[in-house]
Amino acid sequence: MYCQEPENTLKSLQHAIALFDGIEFDIRMTSDNQLIVHHDRNVSIKKSRLQGKSEWVEAWKLEDLESEGFISFRAMLEDPIIHSNWVEKGKMGCIEIKRPHPNAPMGGGFLSRKKHNNHVASIIKLADEILAEFEVPSQNMVYYAFHKGMKQSAKSAKSKRPWAPLIPYIAPYGNRTTQRFQSLPRYLTTSFATLLNQHDNMGSSMLPCAIEYFLPPHNKLPFGKTVGLTGKQLTNLNAMRKGMATYVWPTKPMHEKSILDAGLTGLTDKANPQLTWLPSGDARWVNPAIQPLDKQQQILLNSASEENHLEILKQLKNEVPIWSECDASRRLELVSMWKKSWNWQESTDELLKSASLTSPLWQAPRLIGHRGSGKTPRPVIGD
Repeated sequence: MYCQEPENTLKSLQHAIALFDGIEFDIRMTSDNQLIVHHDRNVSIKKSRLQGKSEWVEAWKLEDLESEGFISFRAMLEDPIIHSNWVEKGKMGCIEIKRPHPNAPMGGGFLSRKKHNNHVASIIKLADEILAEFEVPSQNMVYYAFHKGMKQSAKSAKSKRPWAPLIPYIAPYGNRTTQRFQSLPRYLTTSFATLLNQHDNMGSSMLPCAIEYFLPPHNKLPFGKTVGLTGKQLTNLNAMRKGMATYVWPTKPMHEKSILDAGLTGLTDKANPQLTWLPSGDARWVNPAIQPLDKQQQILLNSASEENHLEILKQLKNEVPIWSECDASRRLELVSMWKKSWNWQESTDELLKSASLTSPLWQAPRLIGHRGSGKTPRPVIGD
């Protein structure tokens, strides 16, 4: 029986990167200038365990957070399961950089944009050093953050690695309700086309995107042409993005197949390996990039019924080569199919040259484990 591990912990990250095409996780800076894998701005343990210490993550030393069960970015990469999947097997690591609350140590107050930019730049610089030490290819990772100055921070850090801002911007203070309320006007005035243009103009390497842009009724709220996962709205989507790698969250099981079929990457909270049949009535293929299906194999997967899907999944798992084992003719077949299906603008030759022997194309749709094996209840670390 599957038991989900707490988000952003080593076991959670190990499980998800072994199961999916990659993982998404969050990093923060500690008081001794180290990087910890942690989502919330408050240390996510029971208040009784604070024992008089600050609630802010940035006020804690790395070793104190590790003693509570959290893992450092460096220790994460030292783990052989994480490292082999990320570096040798070409899986993706989506690194969300977290800013502290403005009142927390290193928070920089509410109005000092320069301090905010410098803080994110410091995180990028530290992460760059660790990624280089462990030889993580730039093609296998991306930084992103709810940070208006992402371009300035990446430039200040002198980073050559992929990055993108998260838009609409959500401030690092307030609760979930107030944060959503603050971002609503920006969402209503930012169509998908506008979102794409903003990322293009900033030099983003990819497009992180909320699921609301693709599902009714929310996708009809922003001013401008509507995009979606089927029919004319899907045609609009691929005509606009022209192959821009687009990562969608949260990808719920009901919409997972449609998101991947649309050529998008999904961030999922559902890492249960026993989830093989989706609520949409489809067999679940968890490695669309690392173990990509050709046209005939996709037809076979689509033909699966709930009664025979386990047999079909087993057959495909045994027969389909992983990306690193694909010969030149199969890679050409796959890339040509993807380019035609999703309106990629680069030539087939250019696309093939951009891929490595171990890493699938940057644009290839993936299934990514959100916060490792998925978001979990608070506090993250219990008894």
